[in-house]
Amino acid sequence: MAQTALKDPNEVLDYKFDWDTNYLETGETISAATVTVESGITKDSDSITDSNRTVTVWLSGGTAGNEYTVTCQIDTSLSRTAERDMIIKVEER
Repeated sequence: MAQTALKDPNEVLDYKFDWDTNYLETGETISAATVTVESGITKDSDSITDSNRTVTVWLSGGTAGNEYTVTCQIDTSLSRTAERDMIIKVEER
């Protein structure tokens, strides 16, 4: 099940994909990450964070009343590939 987060259309906020908990093995790290966003919301930047065990994406925009899917795909130091989605619900707050 995809994680869900809230966002106001005027906010520029960071959202974290936590691969450390319940996925990465001890000593395993993220070696590459690709974050894609659905049309209508803007990805300002993304980076591998927290000792190469999470991915943080900065988002702006979006239209109140809409939901957007943000997808994070990673490759790890143990040659594994995984993908997770996050649903961003945009609403006036």
